[in-house]
Amino acid sequence: MLSIPSSLQEQFAVCLRNKKVPNRAHASYKKWLRFYLDFCLKYHFTPNQKESFTHFLGKLHEKKQTKSDQQQASHAISLYYELIQPTEPLCDIPPPPKADLPGKMVKASTSASAASTDPTNTTNCVGTTRKTYPQPSSPLTVSVNINEPSARTNASWKAEYAGLEDEIKLRHYSPKTLKTYRHWMRKFQTFTKSKPPELLSPADVKGFLTFLAVKKNVSASTQNQAFNALLFFFRHVLHKEFGKVEGVVRAKRKPYIPVVLSREEIEEILAYLVPPYDLVVKLLYGCGLRLVECLNLRIHCLNFDAGIVTVHGKGKKVRTVPLPETILLDLRAQVNSLKDLHQRDLDRKYAGVFLMDALEKKYPNAAREFIWQWLFPAKSLTLVPGTGEYCRSYLHLKFPDF
Repeated sequence: MLSIPSSLQEQFAVCLRNKKVPNRAHASYKKWLRFYLDFCLKYHFTPNQKESFTHFLGKLHEKKQTKSDQQQASHAISLYYELIQPTEPLCDIPPPPKADLPGKMVKASTSASAASTDPTNTTNCVGTTRKTYPQPSSPLTVSVNINEPSARTNASWKAEYAGLEDEIKLRHYSPKTLKTYRHWMRKFQTFTKSKPPELLSPADVKGFLTFLAVKKNVSASTQNQAFNALLFFFRHVLHKEFGKVEGVVRAKRKPYIPVVLSREEIEEILAYLVPPYDLVVKLLYGCGLRLVECLNLRIHCLNFDAGIVTVHGKGKKVRTVPLPETILLDLRAQVNSLKDLHQRDLDRKYAGVFLMDALEKKYPNAAREFIWQWLFPAKSLTLVPGTGEYCRSYLHLKFPDF
């Protein structure tokens, strides 16, 4: 971890005292500053660039830091920017929540923060005019010539993110695919320091993939996932030919032997499950279904006469799978129990189940028909924002009700 220069530590400590930051929080504020400087060094940002602060907050969100920690980090970095750029504050960043500043310290810190963002205030956190602040001697501070091609960074990718979402929806890809591709697009943007999209080239992709393999030590499957996401981004969003990306350091794919549970172990697991979760596991094990495929089953997917189940899988692919005879009675009991639930929902005049794509507009009554109900419905109805209607979804992936 990078250490803060002693001169900067002294200035920052004085700033914290004059801003009435509680003494017990000084160590945390210095920690966030150290993390920020280390982030800039690691991802090749200069600490006096505002855009690096945005990426740093994104990194905190990615690391699932609490909101109070993110606000405290924001306040700490804003004070640092007052030191290095006293005439141009970073942005109006609020201090940490009041719970972190007990007693009279709350009012003092709040007023001090308001004074720091007031454009008419000419007094800095040390008590002198802002113009008297010297630029701290930090080894990370680098002068950049904006006319150099390497300085063409910090561009807005807002249109590209919107284009990615449009292209994903156009091809009817799953929301998980959109989430994954957006994740790698954000990582790639950070790596290139928000380079203008029109200047991106396969060389940038090569450097990013090499960075993942060498610096991040990601697995081969993770690197391939990033490659596919960037390939989609170049072809369908930037409308560029990706070309051959040669000379990339590839992560090694390690051979492994999968762990397969025995029949006795499966039966022991099922003994601890209660309906309908035991039936979900039996379908996964007996029919070879993915978890999402199983939870997306509807009543009309079951064909008891033929002994098969119709599965709607990834990529809009449909297949039929034989039903194990040992679970046919359990499946019939599950369907019969859903009739009572469906009738109660109809009595409460609910809007029906969620349907895919535009089926709800094409068949307005389908959402309330029994054959379209979920085989494994959620325990409670879902309020649809904007409409005020209640619909029923399928059982949550993580089984929150279990």
